[in-house]
Amino acid sequence: MSENVILIDDAGWGDLILGVVIGALKPPDPRYMERRIPISSFQPPNFENKKYLDDAVKIADEIVEVMRPDMETNFKVCSGYVLSSIRKHLRERGFRVEEVEITGELQEMVERGYIRWCKEMGVPTERLEDKRRFWTFLEWVAEKPRLRENLVKTGWKSWKKKWREKAHALDNSKRK
Repeated sequence: MSENVILIDDAGWGDLILGVVIGALKPPDPRYMERRIPISSFQPPNFENKKYLDDAVKIADEIVEVMRPDMETNFKVCSGYVLSSIRKHLRERGFRVEEVEITGELQEMVERGYIRWCKEMGVPTERLEDKRRFWTFLEWVAEKPRLRENLVKTGWKSWKKKWREKAHALDNSKRK
């Protein structure tokens, strides 16, 4: 007897640019859906108000609507912080929820969704090959900071205290 399960994962949480992609997979169909938490949820004042957590709850409701789980369905949700509101919300709705580390197919699908979003925003493909992209994204933003800063998670304290200045300094050094 196969378990009735829906897996949920995210990508982009730790990346400097854009928001977060949340993906859900219902094997063995495999039925897959993904949604985006917009970059505006990671910028002031939304970031300080944790709007991204409210956005995640809306996505959870959409997952339930699209995938039609019954009360026997076990949601296996990645342990990431951005998904904490999804875990809580699904439990409050009466679903079984397990906090897990997601690997394999779903993780790869959600990651591809985030990469696709980066490409849509103009990030060159060769800049997306490394899994650790922080410096790559910082350098990319620094090439045109006045244009690209609107794609940055500017609500991060580290952006305000350190990285914004660094990006603009890199830009200024190239102009000289």
